Amino acid sequence: MTLLILALLVIIVLFGVKNIRMQFITRPIFSFFKKLLPPLSDTEKEAMEAGDVWWEGELFRGKPNWETLHSYGKPKLTNEEQDFIDNQVMTALTMIDDFDIVHNRKDLPPELWEYFKKEGFFSLIIPKQYGGKAFSAYANSTIVAKLASRSVSAAVTVMVPNSLGPGELLTHYGTQEQRENWLPKLASGEAVPCFALTGPEAGSDAGAIPDEGIVCRQEFEGEEVLGLKLNWDKRYITLAPVATVLGLAFQMRDPDGLLGDKEALGITCALIPTDHPGVKVGQRHNPLGMAFMNGTTYGEDVFIPLDWIIGGPQYAGRGWRMLVECLSAGRGISLPALATACGHTATKTTTAYSYVRHQFGLSIGQFEGVQEALARIVANTYQLEAARRLTTTGIDLKVKPSVVTAIAKYHMTEMSRDVLNDAMDIQSGKGIQLGPKNYLGHPYMANPISITVEGANILTRSLMIFGQGATRCHPYVLAEMETAAMEDSSAALERFDSLLLGHIGYGARNAFSSLFCALTGSRFNQSPVSGETQQYYKDMTRLSSGLAFVTDLAMLIMGGDLKRKEMLSARLGDVLSELYLGSATLKLFEDNGRQQDDLPAVRFVMATRLQKAAKALDGALRNFPNRPVAWIMRALIFPLGNHFNGPTDKMTTDLAKGMLQPGPARDRLTFLCPEFEGDKGGIAEVEDAFLAQFECRNTYKKIKKAQRAGTLPKKMANMALFEMALEVSIINKGEFEAIVNADKLRLIAIHVDEFETL
Repeated sequence: MTLLILALLVIIVLFGVKNIRMQFITRPIFSFFKKLLPPLSDTEKEAMEAGDVWWEGELFRGKPNWETLHSYGKPKLTNEEQDFIDNQVMTALTMIDDFDIVHNRKDLPPELWEYFKKEGFFSLIIPKQYGGKAFSAYANSTIVAKLASRSVSAAVTVMVPNSLGPGELLTHYGTQEQRENWLPKLASGEAVPCFALTGPEAGSDAGAIPDEGIVCRQEFEGEEVLGLKLNWDKRYITLAPVATVLGLAFQMRDPDGLLGDKEALGITCALIPTDHPGVKVGQRHNPLGMAFMNGTTYGEDVFIPLDWIIGGPQYAGRGWRMLVECLSAGRGISLPALATACGHTATKTTTAYSYVRHQFGLSIGQFEGVQEALARIVANTYQLEAARRLTTTGIDLKVKPSVVTAIAKYHMTEMSRDVLNDAMDIQSGKGIQLGPKNYLGHPYMANPISITVEGANILTRSLMIFGQGATRCHPYVLAEMETAAMEDSSAALERFDSLLLGHIGYGARNAFSSLFCALTGSRFNQSPVSGETQQYYKDMTRLSSGLAFVTDLAMLIMGGDLKRKEMLSARLGDVLSELYLGSATLKLFEDNGRQQDDLPAVRFVMATRLQKAAKALDGALRNFPNRPVAWIMRALIFPLGNHFNGPTDKMTTDLAKGMLQPGPARDRLTFLCPEFEGDKGGIAEVEDAFLAQFECRNTYKKIKKAQRAGTLPKKMANMALFEMALEVSIINKGEFEAIVNADKLRLIAIHVDEFETL
């Protein structure tokens, strides 16, 4: 006891007396911290500072305020947005024949191009004063998703002008003159934009752009002006083959000092008409057979005045930050919209197909193997819709959540891959035979495109989500890094002392919280709701504490080496991602009014999210290089083991069976794949067959009962069986006519396209 009291007194003196604390704790730790800091390149620093911290900050810090999540509100369409979707979007869907677009035309039909331009599909994000729609991110996402339910090529054509490109960059950073000149042309479709960022030597590492713009003087429109001589070679540029105006990212250099002392000014963005002398549009790419325009552009000694820099000369060298901040549109709106459309389409068609396709005398949806894959499709679709809504909510709140949009891009495009794989497994021959009736083939073929663009998924997971999130979301680390860079060492030490005390308290709280939650099953954690979902909030808080605790120790012990331990940082990023996705799921359940028929999907999704988050955290501990520290962390986070086991078989069958019937729950997960009059594609066929078969379900039961009783033969062609059932009065005339019609629709739905032998 005496030794314990002495130890406590030493701790109290060390931490309680400022002069002693500064001498023996703060100063040595500050010196160690400065050595530990990883060197940051200019592009890394700009990326770190770009964007805003949003809901992910709450999740990263170990004690999420769930009331904050609920306060964000439910995304809603304005009357104008809803009217556009009900009319212009639905009209556009009737004009789409995706098989003809992809396999015959290799392009959208001229009338669809003209309709998109005339009706403002390319002006969704442009302010109204320049002739644009100024629609919300949620509306933009909904429009792209509905188009994608019938044609990926049409959806990509619309989404590109409304994501990273001239329209968005001009809106945020353009000079007044640039806006007045270009935005009305972009809004009307007179100007078709593309943005050239990626080149042969710069893909995911966009900061390594080799293309250059050299400051020089040259004659332009009859007089000598200060400008840039540009040379570039770009590829994978969507809309480049048809673009009339080119957004270009390049490294700007001033070797002759015409603008000042600095030679390397950094990445800069400019806007150039494609008919400008020296600008060349190369040949077209073939992105997995899809028909959207994608190709190359290059230029040799192309001279432009400095005024063509987006934002004017004062924005020279600021292009990288502009791009990072504006990438949220592609990462948070467009690509997640494509992924969610895949989910809605797969859910609508696969639930219907599982009901109407019969094998071994049963609907295939009655087999547990099919139900297992079907439950994953439905659960992933619920998750996709939830993440789409929460992410666009953040963007519509005018924050620039760069970490959140990276999470959305990576996980949602990967989820769409899983959805399409499961849908293909269930629909099998129907899915692999291409033709006008095939609604899975083109999305399945195009899926790797979404996974590749806007930052390859492998690097997005391993470098961006945790690498940026750990520093931006931590309540102390970024401030400590800024303190370490201060020139006034005395002021820096004073500030660091204050931060250090807070940081120690923060770490101790998360360590204690992790242990207490594990030992008590999170029962004493706060939840903003009662009922069945309250435990999910409590478990998420527990895992949030664990993530914060492990992150703190990982950054302390590994320092700059952490960013090179990509597998470890990816696992920690996965924990954050799963918590974000779980948050989105719980918020969607609340936004939908806590519908009871949503609960099977919520149970399955949340069991999956918690299992994956805990598994990622467990994997990080298993692979943590400092084993003694790893043992301590495991003892605090999983003292009784990891018991997050994922969905049960009952959850799986309950979810699948509940979606094998028409109803509000199914409608909420298929509305982005709309029905419309005159739809001659396979989606309408399989849906019509499903509804007709479901209406006849009691008639089928009568026939099955008679077969079991021996009144009707067990094996007989359907038409003959129905006629016999009518003859022996098992069914009446009305039931006979309905079941015959339903069977005709069933045969139409399960048939595939045929072609003449080539």
